[in-house]
Amino acid sequence: MIDGVPDDLDETVVRTPFESASLLLDRLAELGWTVAVAESLTGGLVVSSLVDVPGASRVVRGGVVAYATDLKHGVLGVDQALLDAHGAVHPRVARQMARGVRDALGRDGVAADVGIATTGVAGPDEQDGQPVGTVHIAVSTPLGTRVDSLVIAGDRDRIRRETAHLAVRRALAAL
Repeated sequence: MIDGVPDDLDETVVRTPFESASLLLDRLAELGWTVAVAESLTGGLVVSSLVDVPGASRVVRGGVVAYATDLKHGVLGVDQALLDAHGAVHPRVARQMARGVRDALGRDGVAADVGIATTGVAGPDEQDGQPVGTVHIAVSTPLGTRVDSLVIAGDRDRIRRETAHLAVRRALAAL
């Protein structure tokens, strides 16, 4: 800490979703990396926030909205036994979605460098025994995959929008 400023200032400074997305895309461009997004809970909000930034096409490969559980297996390669045992709202599902979208949206047999995934329960009802507000965000890079599990309070819209913003910020922190 320097003069009372926490080391993790980047994570504590409140940014707008656009600012976060812009910073993420700039960092990816610096690295020469690409990003792919797999979304369930957020239904396309994450990739939409990225492509709202001019010049996003230099690093964004695309996004998959795998809202239905069978798509998580069929398109993203999430293990069917995991889905059968725990349902779609589970940290390991998020992890496999993030890794799977890197492969699914790679090019010429080369995976995208970064995969971002969201799964959870926005409500109004619980799902797979998980309460409303349960969220799992995964970020996968060549250095590994991290999953953050949290509970977000609020209505359906707030849960989805906050998750999308946090997913972008988590990806930025991973770089």
